[in-house]
Amino acid sequence: MLRWDEDPDLNITPLVDVMLVLMAILMITAPTINYEEQITLPKGTQSKKVSEVKTLTIRMDKDQTVYLDKDKYTLETFADNFMLKGKDYDLESDVFIRADQELAYKDVMHLLKVVKQVGFTKVSLITE
Repeated sequence: MLRWDEDPDLNITPLVDVMLVLMAILMITAPTINYEEQITLPKGTQSKKVSEVKTLTIRMDKDQTVYLDKDKYTLETFADNFMLKGKDYDLESDVFIRADQELAYKDVMHLLKVVKQVGFTKVSLITE
């Protein structure tokens, strides 16, 4: 028999269990919900096909021999020859410089300076 002066004993464990299960389901399904906006994009006047990215690789070994494509130069003659051949390349292309680790720092910086003087702006030093 129920007495009115007694406090009822509430068991909230099943309520907490159900809420945790619902929260776990929400956390799993929320990232998979995709929202789609209906957007009408403007029409362009011309479409340009993206061309392949052109790169230029310059290598220098420990004997200060500089290799550009299939040509071979010494470090002293490379500056003049590259000034002349630099016009044949696109100045927006990427230039990768691969230099031997036993070279002096000033030799690699001289090579970098020559490439920058021709007009290339995207120059990277390649390491391992």
